[in-house]
Amino acid sequence: MQFANPTLRGALVAAAATACALSLPALAANAAHADLGPASGSAVSATVVVTPVAGGVHLEVKATGLSPGVHGFHVHEVGDCSAADASSAKGHFNPGATAHGMHAGDLPDLTADASGVARLSADVHGVELGDGITSILGRAFVIHADPDDHKSQPAGNAGKRIACGVIRAG
Repeated sequence: MQFANPTLRGALVAAAATACALSLPALAANAAHADLGPASGSAVSATVVVTPVAGGVHLEVKATGLSPGVHGFHVHEVGDCSAADASSAKGHFNPGATAHGMHAGDLPDLTADASGVARLSADVHGVELGDGITSILGRAFVIHADPDDHKSQPAGNAGKRIACGVIRAG
């Protein structure tokens, strides 16, 4: 776009640069991510990007090294993946103390293709990235070896934990 008045052009460029500088950190501050590493002797790794949406969060997941098929995927209570079997992440995140299959830590299963890659793009309601009781920041994502049946108590019969990663802001 051409401007006859160089002062006006300069003012518009400065205003646009200031607006971008102000909005980008705010967007980054609202997002979260997790890098999941192997647990229980697996070769599984994953990345999860979490962004807020109305009433919850949006997840973008890519996992590799999985056996082909369906795998349980949950938010766990504690952001600690130090135990070899990821048991340090404790149980499923369940701030409402509701039955399995209906609580905040229950996420859609991951389905790995023949090459062991799973992708998921999903909105999850009832959790947030803030500092409230339903915040998942500082907790852990865990991938399980087996599918979650979404009914067995307390963990959906999803098998051993094969990947774990702490959910961090930014």
